[in-house]
Amino acid sequence: MTAAPVPSDAPGDSPPDGRLGRLMSILARVRPVLAWVGRLTRHQVRFVLALVGAAWGVVRESMRPNSWRRTVREEFRLCLRQVVAGGLLSTLITATLTGLMVVWQAVYWLGFAGMAQMTGSILVSVLVREIAPVLVGIILLGRSGMLVLTEIGILTLGGQIRALQAQGMDPFLLLVLPRTCAFMVGGFTLGILFATISLLMGFIITHSAGVITTSVWTFFANVLMAMSSWDFLVIPLKFILVGFFVGLGACMTGLLVDAEDTIATLMPRGFARGIMTVLVVNILFSMGG
Repeated sequence: MTAAPVPSDAPGDSPPDGRLGRLMSILARVRPVLAWVGRLTRHQVRFVLALVGAAWGVVRESMRPNSWRRTVREEFRLCLRQVVAGGLLSTLITATLTGLMVVWQAVYWLGFAGMAQMTGSILVSVLVREIAPVLVGIILLGRSGMLVLTEIGILTLGGQIRALQAQGMDPFLLLVLPRTCAFMVGGFTLGILFATISLLMGFIITHSAGVITTSVWTFFANVLMAMSSWDFLVIPLKFILVGFFVGLGACMTGLLVDAEDTIATLMPRGFARGIMTVLVVNILFSMGG
């Protein structure tokens, strides 16, 4: 007895209908775009999470006396000298130009509008609280952050970081901890210096032009009286955190490299991340204030 032939249009062998075919075609075209977005998102989230974890690690390890061994203290001293001395001239020049522009314009136009009594509050709100941390962060990033990024990036790409780990040394304690703390101290130092020099140079030019006739002590007293108790806390904290995250971001960018990375690809990535870090810190404090 011969078996009956199987029909060619059986449900199990039927090709997909037209709608399913169009859907698969659309997915095939969209898939590369989705893959690119996923890789970019994963890469950015990876750095943010690593930055947050490293920040907590720096805070925790900096409070342990055993972490500050002789080699770590020496790295901190050398990096702090480079950060402060390397950024000192740039800070003085930038503060002078900022004071000449911002203080002069604020004093002149407020006096012209009959609101000279608001000079102190305007200078505190605009110059000391908002402009100074951003400019100090950019100076730290350009003068010292890129140098740290290049140094650690070369060590990572050359395999020296793995060699340190093989010898039982922790690169986080030896490289990241002292440099981040040095940037934090340097950010506070250069920030206070920037705010003082910019106000002083602004007073000198406006006093020389006859726009204001008060003494320098009265000028600075008016600025201090315009500051609230929150300003005395948030302004130094801004300088400290800007330096902290600029240094930490440079260190982590140098450590978190891919196999195809080079110094030419690390530099623009580290600079962009540093700028974003400086802006995010200032925006968060501005929203909180």
